[in-house]
Amino acid sequence: MAIQKILVVDDSKTELHHLSDILGKRGYSVRTAENGEEAMRRLAEEKPDLILMDVVMPGQNGFQLTRSITRDPRFAGVPVIMCTSKNQETDKVWGMRQGARDYIVKPVNAEELLAKIKAFD
Repeated sequence: MAIQKILVVDDSKTELHHLSDILGKRGYSVRTAENGEEAMRRLAEEKPDLILMDVVMPGQNGFQLTRSITRDPRFAGVPVIMCTSKNQETDKVWGMRQGARDYIVKPVNAEELLAKIKAFD
């Protein structure tokens, strides 16, 4: 299944704009959410092909949100890529344990991000 629709979840408007710009220029359809509650609303409105998930957010953090999404039968097949400034190996391991399928560290390298997304095509 080709990845076309991507949901970007990040509490930073700057980061949302940056990631949306990278993805939009490559032809992806991008929707954004600034927190866990908004992300769940977006998921209910339209199921994406992939989710880019920040970790450090107010309220529900990205690890908790990833666990909720990947354990929900409606969204279990949607790959989640953690996209965070947390670059410790323990963070990556924990993210994968929550159900993330990949992990990328900010600042995001556009080519690396696109390669990770292509891997799910």
